[in-house]
Amino acid sequence: MHAVLYPRPKEFVYTEVDDPPLRPGHVRVRVKATTICATDMKVFSGVWPGTPFPHVAGHEWAGEVTEAGPGVTALTPGDRVGIEVHCGCGACRPCIEGLYNLCEHYGDPAAGHAHVGLTTWGGFAGQAVVPARVCHELPAGMDWETAAFTDNIGIALWAVERTGLKAGETVAVVGPGCFGLLSLQVARALGAGRVLLVGTRAERLALGERLGADATVNAAAGDPVARVRALTAGRGADVVVEFAGSEQGAAQALQMARRGGRVVLAGATAPGRELRIDLATIVRGHLNVYGSVGNPQWVSQRGLELLQRGAVSVAPLITHRMGLKEFARAWEITHGRLDGAIRVMMHPEE
Repeated sequence: MHAVLYPRPKEFVYTEVDDPPLRPGHVRVRVKATTICATDMKVFSGVWPGTPFPHVAGHEWAGEVTEAGPGVTALTPGDRVGIEVHCGCGACRPCIEGLYNLCEHYGDPAAGHAHVGLTTWGGFAGQAVVPARVCHELPAGMDWETAAFTDNIGIALWAVERTGLKAGETVAVVGPGCFGLLSLQVARALGAGRVLLVGTRAERLALGERLGADATVNAAAGDPVARVRALTAGRGADVVVEFAGSEQGAAQALQMARRGGRVVLAGATAPGRELRIDLATIVRGHLNVYGSVGNPQWVSQRGLELLQRGAVSVAPLITHRMGLKEFARAWEITHGRLDGAIRVMMHPEE
């Protein structure tokens, strides 16, 4: 099959590779739509823990089951599935509690762990072999490009739910990238009274307004903390969701919350970012601060329902389309943020 292979860190090539073997508890899936995430740059650079090389990345994708391995009874050839990339061992304490994104055997396939596209081969290929447990059967009629957001919608939904959002509360979303724009819509779907979007790119903020933001704050044009407080009568937001992934964005997120408010930090998924803030902001502010990574407890399945009924729209986030064989161009567009890129959708069969 054809695939985008990382032979070693910081190199990739579109080439022919052997079909991956089918294993017990796994299914073979023909990849129908796949896209690039910023995390793929961390995998490509060799800084993601547990990535083996040579490697086939890709963790935002969907496809059709073509073969089921021994022990798989819930899926059969022809089933249409979206992929949730975390698969825990199922036996450690976090897994038993449903937090398989925190599996204590991370990166150990012998123990049953898989992080599809990161520690095991993923969707930058014509087909992939994945644990049946990561496959979500798609709602009737859902198109492949929407289904490729199965993992993304789960990440955004889990981050917002971590805050315990209540109907009518004011939410500030920091970082209008893919996950920030999804979180904005999720917060609206869960009953937020007002949603404020904070970022530095005018075109992303404008898109956020079209997707339901009540107000936007351009952090490049002035103090975003002061602006959020001005928009909330000096109190600050009840809930702040950070997907900027920067030290400054995280610090500002904490400063935007009202006293007794809740803040979820979800943007920095790789080591190397350090949070610098006066601890009194948290302590005297009586803040509840949460980290959020991945999407455990089958959250993606509920996220697919939001997509199916139109409460969350991903079509505006797909800015480019091309075949997987054009991966080099897709990579350049994504990481150069060219031509307003948010997600470049690739189709291996084209």
